[in-house]
Amino acid sequence: MPDPKNSPGQIAWRDLTVPDAASIRDFYSSVVGWRAEPVDMGGYSDFNMLPAAGSEPVAGICYDRAGNANLPAKWLIYITVEDLEQSLRRCVELGGKVIDGPRKAGQQRYCVIQDPAGAVAALIA
Repeated sequence: MPDPKNSPGQIAWRDLTVPDAASIRDFYSSVVGWRAEPVDMGGYSDFNMLPAAGSEPVAGICYDRAGNANLPAKWLIYITVEDLEQSLRRCVELGGKVIDGPRKAGQQRYCVIQDPAGAVAALIA
């Protein structure tokens, strides 16, 4: 059965990109009970955050370095789309903006957009 997170229109991931990911990791661990799992980024680690009683990550907390340097310091949802280029064209046609990307993330590509109201989200395909 296909993973519903990978179906178009679904929220596939959420993360937060900040200057001091370790302190924000500790903040959310204390406030909501998340456990952190380091993700090697080649010289430093970002973090997958897991619920206290679960084994699957629910979010990421990342440093604003390297590929994440241009991402806003906001919780960012990643919405799956079928065709990234088509979605980007429609975003701009309808008054939105492309804030960052597109860029590769493993086998996928994503970009960050801003809607006409000013809210940001990532699109991933």
